[in-house]
Amino acid sequence: MVESIARVRHIRVTPQKARRVVALIKGKQAEEALAILKFAPQGASEPIYKLVASAIANARVKADNEGTYFDEGALFVKNAYVDEGTTLKRFQPRAQGRAFQIKKRTSHITVVLATPEVAETAPAAKTKKASK
Repeated sequence: MVESIARVRHIRVTPQKARRVVALIKGKQAEEALAILKFAPQGASEPIYKLVASAIANARVKADNEGTYFDEGALFVKNAYVDEGTTLKRFQPRAQGRAFQIKKRTSHITVVLATPEVAETAPAAKTKKASK
């Protein structure tokens, strides 16, 4: 019944590297996702670990506000995606007076956690038959 969203913006991780880590946790239970991220060797796993933990806390607060029962073990990663953020452009001096551009990319990461009931009650597309 509970669905929570957590976002982090302008995180100094390239989107390509962050997408590799996010792909590891899509569809997993929230606690299992935390365990995977804790031991993942990629550098992007630490901010994504904090983001999933924040989404769990958001779900707990949302359930308390609604007055519904909250079971942390029932949460799973419904959706997680990485968008490209702003790119910081820096220059490095090179030989013979040239300048070499360095692009420091940033990411916007979003994690959506839900309980199984929310995922099953998504509105289905209705089909209408044409009558003559």
